[in-house]
Amino acid sequence: MQKRIDISGLQTKAIEAMMGLENYVSGSELPTTLKELIKLRTSMINNCAYCIQMHTPVAQKSGIDVQRLMALAAWQESPLFSDVECAVLAMTDEMTLIADQGLPEATYNRCIELLGETATAQCMMQIVTINAWNRIAISTKMEHAS
Repeated sequence: MQKRIDISGLQTKAIEAMMGLENYVSGSELPTTLKELIKLRTSMINNCAYCIQMHTPVAQKSGIDVQRLMALAAWQESPLFSDVECAVLAMTDEMTLIADQGLPEATYNRCIELLGETATAQCMMQIVTINAWNRIAISTKMEHAS
């Protein structure tokens, strides 16, 4: 594999801005388990191995067991996720695949109903942030140190 650019070295101000966004979502009031489900589901959709490898141990440490992690690939068919988690995972799928149908009213309204406006906005920002990280990692072919 040909070595690609190191964005963090070439675009330090951009990465600092991304880290500001990351610090915002990390500091939000959302439960860590919900944040990690968003990060992993988004990374699965985007085929971002780097982020999946990074967030799987964090998800496990936050209390998400292996069975739920494995079921995340087929969350729509799994009884292992709560109503709130299902609503957020639907929003995650739809925002990650935004060109397919946008964010349908039904999903948006369900999230507002279950989470309220503030937590829904925080989930949206988590989805946007991990999508941006996925795109950086995939485009530059980031790899974990062996």
